[in-house]
Amino acid sequence: MMAGMKHGLARKSCPTWHLVPRGSIMRIVILGCGSIGKRHLANLKALGFKEILAFDVRADRREEVGSRFGVLGVRSLAEVWEWRPDVAVIAVPTSLHIPLAQEAAARGCHLLIEKPLSHSRDGVAELVALVRERGLVTLVGCNLRFHPGLRSVKGLLEREVIGQVVAARVEVGQYLPDWHPWEDYRQGYSARRELGGGAILDAIHEIDYIRWLLGDVELVAAMAGRLSRLEIETEDTAALLLRFASGTIGEVHLDYVQRARSRTCHIIGDAGTIRWSFDEGTTRWYSAASGSWEAIVDPPGWDINQMYVDQLRHFLDCLEGRDRPALDVADAARVLGIALAAKESAEGRRFVEVEA
Repeated sequence: MMAGMKHGLARKSCPTWHLVPRGSIMRIVILGCGSIGKRHLANLKALGFKEILAFDVRADRREEVGSRFGVLGVRSLAEVWEWRPDVAVIAVPTSLHIPLAQEAAARGCHLLIEKPLSHSRDGVAELVALVRERGLVTLVGCNLRFHPGLRSVKGLLEREVIGQVVAARVEVGQYLPDWHPWEDYRQGYSARRELGGGAILDAIHEIDYIRWLLGDVELVAAMAGRLSRLEIETEDTAALLLRFASGTIGEVHLDYVQRARSRTCHIIGDAGTIRWSFDEGTTRWYSAASGSWEAIVDPPGWDINQMYVDQLRHFLDCLEGRDRPALDVADAARVLGIALAAKESAEGRRFVEVEA
């Protein structure tokens, strides 16, 4: 479920990165060959990368990447590290992100890690320290930041076209069995607690982008649970209430249930309103001064994969020292902190302060 602007997200004190020189031949390993791993593999091939290795414990997936992409698939991490990759793409189930990322970083690999960074805080601080110590470039999957509609929303907010923002509502919902209809949804990581599934972590894109748009979150209250007839162990519905450092109030709805997919954002200011719809492909804003609506539509021919291509190009720019990561592991740890605070709030039925 759920292009080249600079992000303006660099911090004043940054590590000296061990960068990959432009034009050098990079060795890239894809760790995990499920749907997102194969998407990254296809996009790397389309961008002309040839030195690619794939890792997966499933023989059918290794066979597929060989027949479909002409890429060698291995089932042993020892083989991966003997190959000496420069970059590791972490696309395994969420609960395995940190252990594999630590292994790769310890061997000097730059990291592209799928969202969410993890399912718990265990090992996160150690990974952040390790990549900083090794001077590694890291990016955690934040492809919605590369959506033209949300980039338009970001630009409108920076121009203050709706005045002071007081509240925002974001939503995403799609029926879980429709995500990968070729697979049994009950066996996927989304359905399984031990793999880090559940709507809150799975739909962390919404938590990330509302923070990207409106700033740091200080306080969280949430309700969540398995409310439908889906045969899963994890929550299928969640409602989050966020208090931002600016004082703005945010509402985030996440679910695995909606039979008509929905992904929207509604931002309320004291001088107007912004509304974005993923499915309609429009960003609209109302100006109180003019008393009228204006709209921006997605570029003709734009498709979902373009977000992933643009995210990958951004990562490559970062590797070459031409840009700063939109969401490195340190910043992704803060996004994860909001999601974990929401889970804690839902379980404890209380407000939870977000760890700085």
